[in-house]
Amino acid sequence: MSQINVGTVIPDFEAMSTGDKTIKLTDFRGRFVVIYFYPKDNTPGCTQEGQSFRDNIEKFNLLNTVILGVSRDSVGVHEGFKCKQEFPFDLLSDKDEKLCELFDVIKMKNMYGKQVRGIERSTFLIDPQGILIGEWRKVKVKNHSEDILEALTEVSKA
Repeated sequence: MSQINVGTVIPDFEAMSTGDKTIKLTDFRGRFVVIYFYPKDNTPGCTQEGQSFRDNIEKFNLLNTVILGVSRDSVGVHEGFKCKQEFPFDLLSDKDEKLCELFDVIKMKNMYGKQVRGIERSTFLIDPQGILIGEWRKVKVKNHSEDILEALTEVSKA
């Protein structure tokens, strides 16, 4: 069960990230934050999703928005993935699944006829005060970053 809901403040968290950094949510107060959870580095859907955020980074920057990708992969694997795909944003390692639990994205999934625990592709939009203002679960990669941009544009007008 999710520990967070739309309209509530996201508890501060800390995670290891690419660039040999420890990232805290409060580091980004004053900016919108998009946190997208994806199953695994270097897989087709996860690569396409990251590329879409990468390709739209200037639009996100204009909307005062930070992008953070999260999976259970190690920082080392993330470094290779980020470099290969030229992602201009950080990838957070959640090997202990604390962020996955906070955002309730670990689900039982069918993979080749077997039940496995895995990350359900999900994205969360946090406002400059740290309040969750949008969530997308069971994300389909196609047009997803554009959907997030549309939502950001709407809340920026308000």
